[in-house]
Amino acid sequence: MDWLQLFFLHPVSLYQGAAFPFALLFNYLCVMDSFSTHARYLFLLGGGGALAVAAMGPFAALVFIPALCAVVLIHSLGPRDVHRPTFLFQMSWQTLCHLGLHYTEYYLQEAPSTRFCITLSSLMLLTQRVTSLSLDLREGRVAVAAGGIGNRSSLSERLWKALPYFSYLLFFPALLGGPLCSFQRFQARVQGPSSLHPRHPFWALTWKGLQILGLECLQVVVRGVVSTGAGLTDCRQLQCVYVMWSTAVLFKLTYYSHWLLDDSLLHAAGFGSEFGQSPGAEGYIPDGDIWTLETTHRISQFTRKWNQSTARWLRRLIFQQGRTWPLLQTFVFSAWWHGLHPGQVFGFLCWAVMVEADYLIHTFANVFIRSWPMRLLYRTLTWAHTQLIIAYIMLAVEARSLSSLWLLCNSYNSVFPTVYSILLLLLAKRKYKCN
Repeated sequence: MDWLQLFFLHPVSLYQGAAFPFALLFNYLCVMDSFSTHARYLFLLGGGGALAVAAMGPFAALVFIPALCAVVLIHSLGPRDVHRPTFLFQMSWQTLCHLGLHYTEYYLQEAPSTRFCITLSSLMLLTQRVTSLSLDLREGRVAVAAGGIGNRSSLSERLWKALPYFSYLLFFPALLGGPLCSFQRFQARVQGPSSLHPRHPFWALTWKGLQILGLECLQVVVRGVVSTGAGLTDCRQLQCVYVMWSTAVLFKLTYYSHWLLDDSLLHAAGFGSEFGQSPGAEGYIPDGDIWTLETTHRISQFTRKWNQSTARWLRRLIFQQGRTWPLLQTFVFSAWWHGLHPGQVFGFLCWAVMVEADYLIHTFANVFIRSWPMRLLYRTLTWAHTQLIIAYIMLAVEARSLSSLWLLCNSYNSVFPTVYSILLLLLAKRKYKCN
């Protein structure tokens, strides 16, 4: 075991770690009330620009351009009209960048550069912030400063009025990862008095650091087990179930570790859950609730708790706006947002079916299962089934390619989603007859 590789196994972790001193410095200067509001916005924006160039190289332009266009659209269009154009432009730009990844992987048969992959990840997070801000403007939660780009104010006045939006879209603690921070919360954090800023993040950061250390150690152990075992290409019968489960555990540990690191960076900059909440602003929600994710026996609850800020964003952006089949629309859009790789399309469509089946199965069980021994047995079986179905979906999404997807679908692992699909058909037919 190479303990030197325990930390910073992923390049994003290296850049997030390098940003920590600057996040702490920003929080310290805010607590000491050492610089003005404009200086705070410039500090966050400048840090985001420097981090983007360091992590993405020339590909950073792929993030700067849509951020600039989003601010121009915000100041050029009315609050009620800004959401649709910004949404369409941002998703079109992101789709073109993903097509570049498809061209490299499937046509040229080459591995994409690490910097380009970091850029795509940052671009997906930028899409969250852009659409969240445009929805806030449409719903009247955020007011555009008077005297926008379209009037005769001087260039310097226009830039100062656009600065909060530029800073929000590119501020460095959330550029490469982290839960979605609303513009209201961001603005309250930057403009708020020093009395609202967290003064002692040391213990919170220490606890998160210990959690990351434990997850990284466990990840190294699981990686050793997975690398020495059989893969889906040479597994036999029930052995394929163990291979799928152990591989999914490695993926989940990686996600948990990254989420904690991203969350720690936001806490270090003062954007964490302990920051004083302004009236009407959305609360802080971390991406991972590990205890709930690992103990729930409901796929629907797992879905709400997995990457929580993204789940809430998808619910607001797609689910609450959809009139017909909102659940299916949400998962289809999620596949589009992730890049529309074959495994992602299959995985998210399968996930939608499993959530729909989960609702019917548990509704039926709550009516007919009364005794506590039967409920305990039911919860145990559905917990195991939930974990295996999530593992199946995770492998499909992470594998992405058609060849890997074909191996997964032809293994014994397909039994688990098939069982839920059959139950969905039977219970939906029964519900239709009852109605």
